[in-house]
Amino acid sequence: MASPIRVVVTGAAGQIAYSLIYQIAKGDVFGANQPISLLLLDIPPMMGVLEGVVMEINDCALHLVQEVIPTDDPAVAFKDVDAAFLVGSMPRKQGMERKDLLSANVKIFKVQGEALDKNAKKNVKVLVVGNPANTNALICSKYAPSIPRENFTAMTRLDQNRGRAQIAARLKTNVGNIKNVIIWGNHSATQVPDVRSATVTVGGSTIGVYEALKDDAWLQGDFITTIQKRGAAVIAARKMSSAMSAAKAAGDHMRDIWQGTPPGEFVSMGVISDGSYGAPKDIVFSFPVNIQNKEWKIVQVMFDTVNQTFLSDRSRNCLDKTFITNCFQPVAGSL
Repeated sequence: MASPIRVVVTGAAGQIAYSLIYQIAKGDVFGANQPISLLLLDIPPMMGVLEGVVMEINDCALHLVQEVIPTDDPAVAFKDVDAAFLVGSMPRKQGMERKDLLSANVKIFKVQGEALDKNAKKNVKVLVVGNPANTNALICSKYAPSIPRENFTAMTRLDQNRGRAQIAARLKTNVGNIKNVIIWGNHSATQVPDVRSATVTVGGSTIGVYEALKDDAWLQGDFITTIQKRGAAVIAARKMSSAMSAAKAAGDHMRDIWQGTPPGEFVSMGVISDGSYGAPKDIVFSFPVNIQNKEWKIVQVMFDTVNQTFLSDRSRNCLDKTFITNCFQPVAGSL
């Protein structure tokens, strides 16, 4: 069996972590043969609750878990970690926009960035889940200058998963048949879900989602607004923000970093922008990416939705002016 890796989860006594920790501990994220040392960080008032979480982890009798270290000290939590899930943040409540969370969360991610810089491995992979995730990732990386900026990513996988699920339901097919849904921007109401490169496999044949659905009005209208507002809809129903689905998305995101993306497939992640597709440079922005050897690369070509071939001459012209205005500018301004 391989040597254990050290994985930290912040906000470890919270709702998202409660689902996420189990995924990590049983091998869904880093592999069925990868031992784990779990480091669980939360604030001092939550230490009693966190102790209960530790008890439950122990009671699960998961053979991959080598040790569990609960702590309220960032220096302990981030010591020599290989992977970090930054879940803990001020939670979004009903009626709040993600921008309302910014001032409260700056302090949290400054402290965690400094702790990563001083204590974590320099090749640590950091996933920011706490909202506003793209801005928090940028703040965190700023305060961890010894760690490459590319190692900090923000989660838009929840939006991608929501998009795939909506398309699958519309086509009455399994969600596993839907590939290459893109989320542009950030995890907020300014995001743009995009299925122009998405495909569906039905009866052994793979075709573009636009061709399969034959409902451009829905794809360009209600589909987009449903994904943009899905988090608010969950809050309205549960009176709490998304937890189970957010945890699943966080696990999916880190699994793909660790294990790579299949050939011909890409996933959406908030990554440091290099200016691709006209997005402003040096912000954390969601693009389609391929991942190999734990390194992501922005996809510079898109699938043709009819012929299923890569067309490089479309890559820079695929986004019209309206799309760029709606997607890029609000994100740049919010930083």
